[in-house]
Order: sequence, then structure tokens, then C-alpha cells
Amino acid sequence: MSKSQISDENLVFGERAFSAAGAAFLSAIIVNPLDVAKTRLQAQAAGVPYDGLCQTACFDTNAMLPDMKYDSSLNHAVIGKKPRCSPDCSRYKGTLDVFYKVVRQEGFTKLWRGTNASLALAIPSVGIYMPLYDIFRNYMEVLTRQDVPNLTPYVPLVAGSLARSVACVTCYPIELARTRMQAFKHNQEGVKPPGVWKTLNGVVSPVQNANNHQASSQSYRILWTGLGAQLARDVPFSAICWSSLEPLRRRILSRIGDEASVSSILGANFCAGVVAGSLAAASTCPLDVARTRRQIEKDRTRALTMTTRQTLIEIWRDGGLKGLFTGVGPRVARAGPSVGIVVSFYEVVKYSLQYRKSKK
Repeated sequence: MSKSQISDENLVFGERAFSAAGAAFLSAIIVNPLDVAKTRLQAQAAGVPYDGLCQTACFDTNAMLPDMKYDSSLNHAVIGKKPRCSPDCSRYKGTLDVFYKVVRQEGFTKLWRGTNASLALAIPSVGIYMPLYDIFRNYMEVLTRQDVPNLTPYVPLVAGSLARSVACVTCYPIELARTRMQAFKHNQEGVKPPGVWKTLNGVVSPVQNANNHQASSQSYRILWTGLGAQLARDVPFSAICWSSLEPLRRRILSRIGDEASVSSILGANFCAGVVAGSLAAASTCPLDVARTRRQIEKDRTRALTMTTRQTLIEIWRDGGLKGLFTGVGPRVARAGPSVGIVVSFYEVVKYSLQYRKSKK
């Protein structure tokens, strides 16, 4: 079996989905802290405040909150003061600063805030996306080789865009919940942070309670707020990613040799995935900033009427080029390894299933 083109045409959709779901599960857990850092930086740039009581020694002594304390010597309650975070303490300066402050102020586990949403999103989303990409690519390659061979190099670009569009539209409400869970702090001690369904219910409930004839349709439409921005980000991302990844991994595999093995498939796909994912993430960062801003918008009128183009203009006006590339560091650091993990794991499981079938 040639390394440059692993034959997988006889794998059914369920086997492909199983391979993709396993890859998505692994990736979502590993890279979630970087997703939190990216979302916090972008939400902060959009005006989301991250103040609160500080557990460290960086508080502002001039900003004190009243606190009732019990004095045993006086046998009654007295009014004391609690320190409040200084502006510098409650503002994120970069990726590592997000990690440090989230751990100190909210706890280590909050770096995995939204992981349940990431898993709920990644497994069906990637389970749809990767198999559809394979199916579209194989079908289009057969057509173009027979009729228009000059278009064959563009097949990964088109197949990736189509597959990602279907996955985005299908699973978008969970994506909306994940962004909102990661963007906003949960400061109520002793109260469990809201999960996916509670977050989505919080988005829908105010619309359902409105006394107008459009409330019913808007309550569902609001769950797809920012879908245009999501597609505007993910379709170019997939197009850039796959059009870079396919020739790169085939070149790596062709230089290693002819006999396929798990290690060669894993290494070639991971390296190609990291390069392609990083390039696509950096190129589409402005669209990712716009998507985050659309998804965390609390004004429902603006959420339903704003367009991606208007959002990009606002970001440029508020922060210029720096604003458009807010969070590019954690986004690239997340996307590169994530694509590498997903693609390599997916291809290894596919190869294992294919190898097992060929031995029967």
C-alpha cells in the first residue's frame, strides 16, 4: 500500500465518523486552555469586563468593598473592607497572563471551562466534517481526473469548504454556547457554572418571554447568531488548511518510502497538520475576532441585525490592525497542534481499519 495515497474508499461513513470522533475528543481536551485564552483576550477587546475580588496581593487599596465581619471581642458584627482587584490585575496582557490570572483568581480547572461544550461540539462536528471531506474529495478527484485534470489540485480546497459549511450549520448552537461559557467569568462561589443547555437557555429565554409575534421565531434564530461570521471564518480556514495540508503530507510521505506504517502516517499527517493549521489560523484571525464579538453580543437587537462586515469595520475603528489580530498567538498555538492531532489520529485509525479489512 502506497504511503502517498492510502486507499480508503471501502470505509463506510460510520467508520470514518468513529475515527474523527476519537481524534476530536483527544484534541478538545488538550488544547482547551488555549481556546479559553484566545476567547478571553478577544472578549476583553470587545469590552467584556474581567473585574472581581482578587485572591492575590495585587489589589488596589483605594478600591475597597464593604464586608461584614464578626468581632468576637465586641460580640457583634462590624463593617470591614475587602480588597478589590486593581485595573492592572483584572486586565489580561497576553496568553500566559490569561493562564496565570485564571488559575490564581478562578482556579486551575477553569482553564478547561467549556470543555464539555467543546466535546459536545467537536465529536459531532468533526464526525461530520472529516468523513464528508473524504467523501467529497474522493468523488471530485475521480471526476476531475477524467474530465478536467487541471482542476484536480483545487479539489481539497472545494471539498474542505463544502464539508466545513455543512458541519458549521449543523452544530452551530453548541459553538455559540462554548464561546459564551469561555468568555464570561463565573464569580458565584458554591454555585456550579452553567453548562451547555443552561447557557443556551439563557440566550433563548429573554426572547421567549418577549410579548411580540416574532418571539417564537426569534427564540430559535438567536441560537444561530453569528453563523455568518462563523462560516466566513471556517470556510476560508478549511480551504487554506486542506489546500496546504494535502500536497505537504503527500510530499512528506513520498520521501519516506513506499510501505505504509502507523509511525510514518502519524508523523507525516501531524507535521503537515501543524503547518497547515497554523497558516490557516493566522490568515483567518480577523474573522475569528469578528465571530467572537458576534457570539458574545448581549444586545439582542444588535445580535440579530449586525453583519460580519459591520463587525470588522467596528473592530478596525476601535483597535486597528492590532484589534483585528487580537488573540492570534493562542489561536495559532491552538489550531496548529489541534489540526495535527485530529488529522494524524484520524488517518491512523482509518489506516488501522483498512489494514484490518485487507487481512480478512
